[in-house]
Amino acid sequence: MSGIADGRIVIVTGAGRGIGRAHALSFAAEGASVVVNDIGVAADGSDPSSAPAQQVVDEITAAGGKAVANTDDIADWEGAQRLIDTAIDTFGSLDVLVNNAGFLRDRMLVNLAEDEWDAVMRVHLKGHFAPMRHAASYWRSESKAGRERDARIINTSSGAGLLGSIGQGNYSAAKAGIASLTLVAAAEFARYGVTVNAIAPAARTRMTEQAFADMMARPGDGFDAMAPENISPLVVWLGSSESSDVTGRVFEVEGGKVSIAQGWRHGPARDKGERWAPAELGPVVKELLSNAIEPEPVYGA
Repeated sequence: MSGIADGRIVIVTGAGRGIGRAHALSFAAEGASVVVNDIGVAADGSDPSSAPAQQVVDEITAAGGKAVANTDDIADWEGAQRLIDTAIDTFGSLDVLVNNAGFLRDRMLVNLAEDEWDAVMRVHLKGHFAPMRHAASYWRSESKAGRERDARIINTSSGAGLLGSIGQGNYSAAKAGIASLTLVAAAEFARYGVTVNAIAPAARTRMTEQAFADMMARPGDGFDAMAPENISPLVVWLGSSESSDVTGRVFEVEGGKVSIAQGWRHGPARDKGERWAPAELGPVVKELLSNAIEPEPVYGA
């Protein structure tokens, strides 16, 4: 098996099912050695199992590729370190980290419980930070030892994180945090030969199958726009050596469509040169709003 990722050593978190599984299979098909990470829980977070990760490993090896399973909790500090160590101990190095794992605890904000907020923040936000932190420490050590790196981190944000989504305040906040974390990491890790980008995918998974049920391909359409496999080609390209000049970007991916998300930017401004009085600001704010670009609507609004 060879291709655009030939010889690359890749970790994919949450790779036992859905988009993560598609990433793992696609990297392997393009020549990468893959660490398939998944704790194998049910949609409600219960019943952890090694079976989903191992099944993906078995698919890869049956096709002639190289893969190993890892079932560590990526939001656990020591577990995230063990995940990075699995790649290094098994394949001798690490080139690409794809942070993909996550789940949903959807509620309107007025009904959202503290544990539902905490769980989503832990899995999505800390579950991105912890593996990224340990991977970056490894690459920094390599760089200081004079071993030039060509490494990649690909994070997973969401349209909900970019625009917000009704009923998903916790998920939207976590995914927005991932987008911002990506920008900071891209700036900080460049000196070690590491690029950091993010994707905001739209595809059918366990988390989204109900939302996208009416968007599945109809008989005769031929192309399933919501298939998770549609997301992986961009991720594999971002993990390849070809993407070395692309960093600090967020890409939206859906079906056959790839686009660049345009984030927060400085807009219209008025500078008085001294402190404003509250009563002065009404017409100033109205003027600024009249000259500003209208924001995209929140999903579900």
